[in-house]
Amino acid sequence: MPPKNPTCALPSIWEEERNQCIAYLAVERGQAENSQIVYLLALERFARWVQIRYGLVPVEKVQRQHIEEYLQDEQRTHRLSPSSVKILIVALKHFFRFLLQKGTIHHDPTALLPTPRVPFALPHVLSEEEITRLLRVPYPESPLGLRNRAILELFYASGIRLGELVRLRVEWFSPDTATLRVLGKGNRERIVPIGGPARRALIAYLERGRPFLQRETSGGELFLAQHGKRLTPRRVYEIVRGAAQRAGLAAKLHPHLLRHSFATHLLTHGADLRVIQELLGHASLSTTQRYTHVEAQRLLAVHQKFHPRKELATLNVPEAHYLAEDLEKRRPSPPQS
Repeated sequence: MPPKNPTCALPSIWEEERNQCIAYLAVERGQAENSQIVYLLALERFARWVQIRYGLVPVEKVQRQHIEEYLQDEQRTHRLSPSSVKILIVALKHFFRFLLQKGTIHHDPTALLPTPRVPFALPHVLSEEEITRLLRVPYPESPLGLRNRAILELFYASGIRLGELVRLRVEWFSPDTATLRVLGKGNRERIVPIGGPARRALIAYLERGRPFLQRETSGGELFLAQHGKRLTPRRVYEIVRGAAQRAGLAAKLHPHLLRHSFATHLLTHGADLRVIQELLGHASLSTTQRYTHVEAQRLLAVHQKFHPRKELATLNVPEAHYLAEDLEKRRPSPPQS
């Protein structure tokens, strides 16, 4: 079943086809729940537009000109960013490819539709000093205080995603080996080491925090809310933002920023890029390589600040990207076992 979205009732046209498509993406393609929701909302948005503009059009009658007109209307009305336009186009491509494969339609109106290129954006990261300030924010020795402390330590120690954190279960934590079993995108599992501070924070929470939050209706999730239910992503976001404000950090801190910082600091201290890929749960090394760009930027900034002939350092950011990629290619491969 596709994820529920109680805030929007689906329009009547193509409802069954959309639900089948989302179910296919979930089961056959392993799409994460958040991706399912995003695609479902994008398809609903297009269906509403078609219904308002053209009425009850059968899905097999949709032409490329309808889609292009819709995208133009969306950009003109909402001034969508390239990344937002890309989400709409990818959702429509998934939908019509599914219908073509199923035999519901005989041509794909999105087949020749170009997908916009999203400008490369370097992830913002916190410095190690800022991380130290964040993790030194005091919390009371109460169940909620112990929980919040463990959450902050775990984000930076493991680099896990927000969605992965709220799905953690008690039995997935091994205090003897200081490791976590993590269920990532596409239901891919990985084992992540978490180190001493996070291990101690988790043990303290499990011994003196979680038992007081647990209720008869509680499940096996590691992190519980005040009334015993699974902690929601929104509440975790509020916990992280609240800690950042108390630490006096000006950046709009969110959980994914701790993931970026985790990866960048590992790279700075010499970790191999493929090890970082494994820890982050990236399916492709190219996703992990953006952290080499961040590190190249940092090195250039240090050079500009301290080198006596800094006026000669004229590398721009794109050149820094190529430099980082070239250095990674030159790094010797690990010996084959």
